[in-house]
Amino acid sequence: MSQPLRILHTESSCGWGGQEIRILTEMQGMIGRGYELHLLCPAESTIYGVAKKKNLPVTALPIARKNLRGLLALRKWLRQNRVDVIITHSSTDSWLAGVACKTMIHPPRIIRLRHVSAAVPKNFPTRWLYNKSCKHIVTTGDCIRNQLIEENGFASERITSIPTGLDLQKFNPGNKISAREQLGLPSSKHIIGIIATLRSWKGHCHLIEAFSQLIKQHDNLHLLIVGEGPVRKPLEEMVEQLNLKKEVTFAGNQEDTVPWFQSIDIFVLPSYANEGVPQALMQAMACGLPVIGGAVGGLPETIEEGKTGLLFPPKDVPALTTAIEKLLENQDLASQMGAAAHLAAQEKFGIDIMLDKMGLAIENAINS
Repeated sequence: MSQPLRILHTESSCGWGGQEIRILTEMQGMIGRGYELHLLCPAESTIYGVAKKKNLPVTALPIARKNLRGLLALRKWLRQNRVDVIITHSSTDSWLAGVACKTMIHPPRIIRLRHVSAAVPKNFPTRWLYNKSCKHIVTTGDCIRNQLIEENGFASERITSIPTGLDLQKFNPGNKISAREQLGLPSSKHIIGIIATLRSWKGHCHLIEAFSQLIKQHDNLHLLIVGEGPVRKPLEEMVEQLNLKKEVTFAGNQEDTVPWFQSIDIFVLPSYANEGVPQALMQAMACGLPVIGGAVGGLPETIEEGKTGLLFPPKDVPALTTAIEKLLENQDLASQMGAAAHLAAQEKFGIDIMLDKMGLAIENAINS
């Protein structure tokens, strides 16, 4: 009987968001399919603690920075633990893995998984990282794949787009009233919600500004902000300055986001940069919510304009306000979009689709 393939994930980021969630989701799924998986990440990272809690194979290494200590630690681990494929996720671990493997006689193949649509530098070292150190590139959306081909000149046959898959048994429409009672949210108001890491480019400030205009015309609104991150304090200060404290809930990080999605009437993701295909957007659609998103990154390939949701120009607060108002004033349209979003999620976002494609990418990287 042939030995199962051994796959190593590396993640140098200490933050928490869709990227880290995808890593753990993919690991769980691939383990279920008979692969051997392991994760290397910094001891201080959030993903390390979550992986331990989920009983996933994980080892802490000092790889949060590009330095000799991290390089030697990674190289030592690779010499002591044979793997077939390394899947790297952030810039630092990609560089450390690339250089470490360059110093080995029989190194594992590297797959670079690119999650965000931020521009990739066009210098010689970066071309080496993407063209020479890794065997294949996987992106989380077509927009990122096209960007790497058109702007960086990378060969199209070396890049595969594989959006993140969801557990569609978990993310489903639920009882809105029960969800709100469970979470202590207002039962009779229209809740506009965002579930995302509190980073500047997620556009929370634009949503708060739009909400401040909408509530002047609609007194039965509430804004729900779920997530944690570096801009929480300025966002709270903005809410206070606009005298919206009673109408806005900051819920922080939530391990189980399903009831929070189920409590929302309209989901908004006003991002203006760096997005691939956001998991929160797909999760909202799977939960049967009409969605509104900034036309950036992979959002336009996820939201079918006028059918599953609405798109608006990034940072355009008046356009965002108009989009939300359109759904507030036409509940039938909002319900139709929510139903269409749920159907689209069932057809496109299943976890097995992601696992099938990742399995094929791994096999191709080994055999090519």
